[in-house]
Amino acid sequence: MTEIRPHILDYLGDLEGAVAELANTWRPDDPAYRADVYRQTMASFSYSYFAFFHADAEHPDWAPLWNPVFTLQPNPDDIYTYSPIRGDLRYRVSGNRGTVKILSFTSQRHMSGMIDDISMIGAHNEIDDSDFEVEASGEFEILFSAERPHGHTGNWAKIDPEATAIFTRFRSYDWENEIDPVLSIECLDPVPPKARLTPDQILARIQEMARFPARKTRSYYRLQNGVKERVGFNVFEPVQMKGALAKQVYWPACFRFEPGEALIIETELPERCPYWNIQLNDPYFNALEYVYRLSSLNGHSAKLSSDGRFRAVIALEDPGVPNWLDPAGYTEGGIYGRWFDCSSAPLPVLKRVKLAELRDHLPPDTPVVTPEERAEELRRRVRAGQRRRRW
Repeated sequence: MTEIRPHILDYLGDLEGAVAELANTWRPDDPAYRADVYRQTMASFSYSYFAFFHADAEHPDWAPLWNPVFTLQPNPDDIYTYSPIRGDLRYRVSGNRGTVKILSFTSQRHMSGMIDDISMIGAHNEIDDSDFEVEASGEFEILFSAERPHGHTGNWAKIDPEATAIFTRFRSYDWENEIDPVLSIECLDPVPPKARLTPDQILARIQEMARFPARKTRSYYRLQNGVKERVGFNVFEPVQMKGALAKQVYWPACFRFEPGEALIIETELPERCPYWNIQLNDPYFNALEYVYRLSSLNGHSAKLSSDGRFRAVIALEDPGVPNWLDPAGYTEGGIYGRWFDCSSAPLPVLKRVKLAELRDHLPPDTPVVTPEERAEELRRRVRAGQRRRRW
């Protein structure tokens, strides 16, 4: 057995690896950036306990994943949960799907942040609730395994023989009125009782926790910096991810403006559009505060112009028009939009204008949103956001 060192900090030195990623941010010498990266490191570190200690493949259980309390860019419409699995075991997921817009399951080999070599992440298999039967009451059951068992006639979903993880997306359109799913996950193969961890296992997992934030920041900074390097600021880039979410086309951008300015986002909508949204991120690929700030919109909450197009405005102060995207004090950061299972993938455009001249660049019939109306919009958002399970 490994000798236990007297100070737990001896096992946490790899946390500095996340702080070293400051060199890959847009302003590595800015004290505010350093403080933000410290905060980001602690957010990822707090999540890493769930990743390495909460459950194991023989004794699965759902834990929070990329939700706002913990780590990096979640979709504000999605509640994510995660469980370890093994590709040689069989699992039953059962429960009630609720009334959310979409319920999806992704199984894959390794999760970001849990291994050093990101090329090992892959072997995706994904289904959503358009792929399996659900009772009128919302109840359902799915068997997950590498091969469909002989004679099994119910819902079945393939997992890769090398799979190590399964995660969910509870994707909501109407936060106020939709009900999130309630799920359980069980291993169906004979396994021993869940054992007490050995000292060596505990120490090894603590050290993995310390490595987790640097692994995450390296991966996600690369995504955001890649957009900036390819297209610059205030330009959208269409991205089709490999593996997970094959039905989804992203449209990321890096935004930048000055106080007293605004950014106008404009796009047509696909003819068939089951789900779409847009969100703002900070410069380090964290979703901006989205319960107490109006930093995201989706196809339910967005208001279309009279010509059927979607227009939104990023500005530090309330511009008094529909679809304000509040950047929470940041004048630079990221934008992520999503078209899911749509008939086309229009690419929005961004226009940088003086805030005082904003209405000169919008349709003449653009409504006025009063301070009282905005305050009520935010109150309803806060109540709805708090009632979803985020951790």
